[in-house]
Amino acid sequence: MTALLEVSNLSVSYTLGGESRPAVRDVSFTVDRGEVVAIVGESGSGKSTTAHAVIHLLASNASVDAGAIVFDGTDLTGLPRRAWREVRGRAIGLIPQDPTTSLNPVKRVGRQVGEPLVIHGLATRRGADAQAVELLRLAGIGEPEARARQFPHQFSGGMKQRALIATALAAEPQLVIADEPTSALDVTVQKQILDHIDTLATTLGTAVLLITHDLGVAADRADRIIVMQNGEIVETGAARQVLDSPQHPYTRALIAAAPGLRSGAARVTDRAARTEPDAATPALLEVTGLRKEFPLPGREKLLAVDDVTFRVDRGETLAIVGESGSGKSTTARLALRLEKPSAGSIRFDGEDLVAASRDELRALRRRFQLVYQSPFASLDPRFTIAEVIDEPLRAYGVDKAERARRVRELIDQVALASNTASRRPAELSGGQRQRVAIARALALRPDLVVLDEAVSALDVSVQAQILDLLAAVQREVGVSYLFISHDLAVVREISDRVAVMQHGRIVEQGATAQVLSAPREEYTRRLIEAIPGSTLSAPALAEEAVA
Repeated sequence: MTALLEVSNLSVSYTLGGESRPAVRDVSFTVDRGEVVAIVGESGSGKSTTAHAVIHLLASNASVDAGAIVFDGTDLTGLPRRAWREVRGRAIGLIPQDPTTSLNPVKRVGRQVGEPLVIHGLATRRGADAQAVELLRLAGIGEPEARARQFPHQFSGGMKQRALIATALAAEPQLVIADEPTSALDVTVQKQILDHIDTLATTLGTAVLLITHDLGVAADRADRIIVMQNGEIVETGAARQVLDSPQHPYTRALIAAAPGLRSGAARVTDRAARTEPDAATPALLEVTGLRKEFPLPGREKLLAVDDVTFRVDRGETLAIVGESGSGKSTTARLALRLEKPSAGSIRFDGEDLVAASRDELRALRRRFQLVYQSPFASLDPRFTIAEVIDEPLRAYGVDKAERARRVRELIDQVALASNTASRRPAELSGGQRQRVAIARALALRPDLVVLDEAVSALDVSVQAQILDLLAAVQREVGVSYLFISHDLAVVREISDRVAVMQHGRIVEQGATAQVLSAPREEYTRRLIEAIPGSTLSAPALAEEAVA
């Protein structure tokens, strides 16, 4: 049977500063009807470029230098622009990587989800609005009737991603290209979404080209895995074959670095000796009875954070985990006084942040920093990378020579090439941009760093480097971390203690090893069971990679 998608000898390059730089070299693969094929590799390996070439959505400075892309018997390589309007959304759907920049901020979410149905003549506007509600429900969004009438800024990052997934699946295309489709989602919703994609593949024969840095997801969901490095395919085969018997050293290194595919015992053992906080010792950050209400249309209010209490000690990492919309990111913003609480107290090193004046808050903010979830939205596109990292140093009056030295040091610390300093955010991959954001947060050597899904956009090998970097900085200078995450495999490796949030409340809290090995709450057990790749382990590969 002829493959649904056949890519032959594809080569793509980008023009940067007048110079052509190859990004994809001689790539060939097929995707059969109803098949799930995962392309995995590090940030910058060429996997997203390959996917965007298939759907003809490459950047303006990119060019397809060679190769053919045949979809359902039609060569797409020379397809005119008008014909692409019939292909995109109807025959091939795309789930983009960054939910914060992919939705129109001035259109209601329901209208955007139903738009493909109207464009392709599959429903009237009224019918599309009704179907959009059901699509949002299938994508795991609660109260979809109300949510469909909201705007993107009223959605969390995970909810935005689910809306994009609903949009891509609206017209039931033959092929869905999913570019990191679940990187912003908590593990339980991630499972729901991937289950839904699996159901489509089974019942409708929808094929899926899954671009992911999460080998756990690839292990659980893909029929075949393609491994890319430096723009080339270095290994391909049935998923179980690639994961159980990897042939290429790069594949073995990726598996060894994936938190869902290894036991994580080393880091957990290192941290297991920590005891519960000593109430007699002053905490660095202490939050008590925190509450936050947001007004809704009419007189109703949304209770986002409800009576939350926790502390972060000096030199420790507290992780807050929970589903999208559980209140964990709002809690983090409240803790840093980026939002004003409706009730409760927040004390940082004994200082009352709720009562602090603007000048007092500015002085204190040198000592705590935030790494946002979206690396693209948090970096000024006009700045070079050196200017981005330099910005907090300049704002707090650090002299020019020390700023330049510190910028060079930080670029090296977060595993970026030295020539990255002169580039701009748009020239970097998502993972590279997030490393820049982390470097900027560390610039002032803060006492506390709040990391809001800070490694969710990173491929597994860079993720492992960043986790090791964070641990090394913590050992060296005693910095504390408040780590907001939906990825329990990562939380298991980085945190001393964990607080589990559901519906705005902390339902379970304790030492990480204790909570994740013997959870008391059913909700916590469901989160743990949904960790992708948790049924697989690769200790031998991990040892081999170290050796």
